[in-house]
Amino acid sequence: MSKRNVITLIVMFFIGALIFWYASRDIKLDILINDFFAINWWWILVALICILLYFLLESWITHSIVASQTDQFTFKDAIRVPLVEQLFNGITPFSSGGQPGQLFVMVQTGVDAGKASSALLMKFIVFQGMIVINFIISLLIGFHYVVDKLHALSWLVVFGFVIHFFVILILLLIMYWYSLTKKLINIIIKPAKYFLNDERYLKFNKMINEKIDTFHTESIRIAKEWKLLLKISIITFFQLLFYYLIPYFIILGLGYSGVDVIMIISLHVLIVMIISLFPIPGGSGGAEYSFELLFQSYITNNSKLVLAILLWRLLTYYLGMILGFIAIGIKPDKVYK
Repeated sequence: MSKRNVITLIVMFFIGALIFWYASRDIKLDILINDFFAINWWWILVALICILLYFLLESWITHSIVASQTDQFTFKDAIRVPLVEQLFNGITPFSSGGQPGQLFVMVQTGVDAGKASSALLMKFIVFQGMIVINFIISLLIGFHYVVDKLHALSWLVVFGFVIHFFVILILLLIMYWYSLTKKLINIIIKPAKYFLNDERYLKFNKMINEKIDTFHTESIRIAKEWKLLLKISIITFFQLLFYYLIPYFIILGLGYSGVDVIMIISLHVLIVMIISLFPIPGGSGGAEYSFELLFQSYITNNSKLVLAILLWRLLTYYLGMILGFIAIGIKPDKVYK
């Protein structure tokens, strides 16, 4: 891990501390401490188990895909992949470092770069598909609530959905309308001629077309492995379910009962969509603000609301980065080709 990445990691923890201080600035310390010790930690343990299951299920998905192509890929190495993904997602804008981070770890293990890219592609397609399906359901259940609480920011939710849906649409176009997609992409990138010299434009054009060719070839191969696709789709469904349940158990841990679990899950799905649009790593600031606005009707005590935000961010953001930092330092079991 580079010095720059380590500095970014430290900065993100520092920003998190500042956000927590700002959120709790008007709350008396003794009240915050009393509410902290009044937490039912058994429910928080359940929330912790949920995020650990989230990591383990993604490890299972990674191992299932890679093991179908490469011998000797151990589950220990599979566990490293989602943890390193969490680390690099957490320190890069728009979570852009997660995919390269996963590829690095898999290649470091000895998995062929082409096969590693293919495995990540299958994971990405299924994960994006499940996110879009979950989002549509959540939009139907909780969008009216989001509009009421977030007002203008509610359009960020719609915008997030459009982006994720557009990604799925592009993937499907490349898979099933290959020639049309290549023509469209070449038309879209033509304006780059005005910003690049001829040599750099030709290299850029060649790189884009090669990636489209690779994706098309791999997606056709993946589509034929329908049993494996079905398996990882089912696992991904439960993986996301455990993740979306985390705020529900945190709310129970803070002493609030009779909460509608379906609504809480739906709101968490929408929050995750909003976070993906914030350019700051981890959606810092935007994540906490969205959580506060959407869940303040369920957590009416300001002190407990701050604690809920803290626990939620520790479990869904900072824990993954800490485990990823540890995972990147673990020596991999080499795959011998």
